[in-house]
Amino acid sequence: MPPSNNLRAPTASISREQREVRNGHHGTAILLTGLPAAGKSTLAQALHAELFERGVQSLVLDGDGLRVGLNRDLGFTDSDRLENIRRASEVAALLVENGQIVILAMIAPLVELREVFAKRLGEDYREVWCSASLAVCEQRDPKGHYARARRGDLAGFTGVSAPYETPPSAALVLDTGVLSVEACLERLLTWLGECAVLPKR
Repeated sequence: MPPSNNLRAPTASISREQREVRNGHHGTAILLTGLPAAGKSTLAQALHAELFERGVQSLVLDGDGLRVGLNRDLGFTDSDRLENIRRASEVAALLVENGQIVILAMIAPLVELREVFAKRLGEDYREVWCSASLAVCEQRDPKGHYARARRGDLAGFTGVSAPYETPPSAALVLDTGVLSVEACLERLLTWLGECAVLPKR
């Protein structure tokens, strides 16, 4: 269905600036990208828990969670992958506009897919590469997906039968195959402080 030129987003009664003053921090979106089993979801939840303890308004949008809910009608064709990211970027934009720190734990395997986030979110977008190697991720294989993909039972699986493009413009690289979750979290929090996303403690 083509977009309507007659529709406009309503004006909010409470501005983003008002929400950010109330929250004590800026709204932003942080994409944790990487291969399947690179530790994106684990790190996202660790960051979310720490921000909760600090009184920071945050929310995790997990790729698997989106696919069993909002995006359950989508498969893994090129067009469906693009639509998956487009929808996630729109949800993230709404939350950021409401002063939230949005933590996106998604593979987003191609540069062009990450650019969808970058274009939609603009200066509010920050990209973090969880750079655990394919060997490490395949060794972990918590869901058995790599084994299935190697047997040919799972088509279009990122890292095996579909590509993962190294992020050329990631603002932060975390070797989640070597560093502990705690070490990654510490580096991530330090970086967010340097970016002035988080208030000084």
